[in-house]
Amino acid sequence: MDDYPLLDVFLTMLYLFLWVMWFFLLFKVITDLFRDHSLNGWAKAGWLVLVILLPYLGVLIYLIVRGRSMHERDEKLAKDSEAAFRNYVREAAAGQGGSGGSDHVNDLAKLAELKDKGALNPEEYERAKAKLLA
Repeated sequence: MDDYPLLDVFLTMLYLFLWVMWFFLLFKVITDLFRDHSLNGWAKAGWLVLVILLPYLGVLIYLIVRGRSMHERDEKLAKDSEAAFRNYVREAAAGQGGSGGSDHVNDLAKLAELKDKGALNPEEYERAKAKLLA
């Protein structure tokens, strides 16, 4: 370890970190490119060729030219995802509430309990169950 000074270790770690960050940015640019519906196929192909053939310069140019719209697309996607999640939670909560299908489940459970206790015979249980399910 004497032949590899501490400053070289630090620089190696810095280069590795920058290299990983660049890959993260490259994948972010490529996913943004394919997620953008305002670009036609030729424009996407041109940007992709630029990013692949001149990787560092291509990513830098993409961020300068389309960085603001990239942020806006990310923000819109986050808002849409949050709205979809809230809508799902609202629908799921409505299904668990008083007007949803869980009332029938509770009533069937009560009928089964009455049948098990002997308060209802099997014929009465089947009639009440059919009436609930109808």
